[in-house]
Amino acid sequence: MALIRWEPVAELGTIQNEMNRLFNTFFDQPAPAGRGGPSRRWIPAMDLVETGEQYVLRADLPGLSDEDINIQLEDNVLTISGERKTRQEQQEEGYHRLERAYGSFARSLTLPEGVDPDAVQAHFDRGVLEIRIPKPELKKPRQVQITLGSHPADDTKTVESSGAADPHTNSRDPVPTPA
Repeated sequence: MALIRWEPVAELGTIQNEMNRLFNTFFDQPAPAGRGGPSRRWIPAMDLVETGEQYVLRADLPGLSDEDINIQLEDNVLTISGERKTRQEQQEEGYHRLERAYGSFARSLTLPEGVDPDAVQAHFDRGVLEIRIPKPELKKPRQVQITLGSHPADDTKTVESSGAADPHTNSRDPVPTPA
């Protein structure tokens, strides 16, 4: 007889996966869509990859053409929306099963401050939408001349600032002199 080590943390992970599956099946149940029969909510899959110079967003949009897709960039929020239309088939005997989801969708992504909307490029090929978003330029640190002591011309030091202030520093605190 083999002994199996019980790992309670692994059991919690299994319970979490089962609960996620339960909720996903509950919320993805067909909802009435009028005369056309039941339909499911469709949320296309998206990947976001960061490279050295840009962000690359890829969305799987099978069965859509470029006329079915709308891309908007407003207030640093990129929104991809569109609609996959259902094909109406008349069948007199028996039944048929529909598993593919149809309907409208919208996915939004918040971009970092400073993205140039005119530099965003979109390409759609064989059901895959690819959007290339150049990274914004980082602000360069500024240099401030600080004079120390009673002789301003003798002890001039250069201090570099990244622009981000330390929340624990008081603006009236004395600046420490480098040794």
